[in-house]
Amino acid sequence: MTCDETFYHRYLNGDDVGLEALMKKYGNPLTLYIDGYLHDVHEAEDLMLDVFAYLFTKKPRIRDGGFKAYLYKTARNMALRHKSKRKCLFRLDELTDESDGQLLVEEVIRTEERNRILHFCMGEMNPDYREVLYLTYFEGMSYAQAAEVTGKTVKQITNMVYRGKESLRRLLEREGITNAES
Repeated sequence: MTCDETFYHRYLNGDDVGLEALMKKYGNPLTLYIDGYLHDVHEAEDLMLDVFAYLFTKKPRIRDGGFKAYLYKTARNMALRHKSKRKCLFRLDELTDESDGQLLVEEVIRTEERNRILHFCMGEMNPDYREVLYLTYFEGMSYAQAAEVTGKTVKQITNMVYRGKESLRRLLEREGITNAES
């Protein structure tokens, strides 16, 4: 039994420390994942709380090693359902965070520019490729876990990761980043 399942079982047995540990571990990453669908961090935070509320009120049986995939699959389903119900609203682009004062200004500008280009290129990609790259690289999920979240086979995830990396490499090269490797 993994650490996540241990915390989940502790919560099921009445120990709120398990709930707090899981929310602390997955709260921010899950919010970022949901924000990828909604493009509104405040709504994403609310939906993240809804995901945990659903999980901890319904108390589903989750196989050993499957907690993270179950959590992200639930978040994905809720985000898609929420997105289909929501109206298009006007919103201001969020201000970027102030940089750490210890960094040199030139490095901050280079880093922000690279991040802007990466964000732009990820936005230009096929949404399915973007999602599997996010799950496998940013969330550290295995291909099997990503397959469970997206409802695809491991072979499909393998192909999508390969095609996604190739697509991202081409987009980055188009934007002038020539050392983009797969």
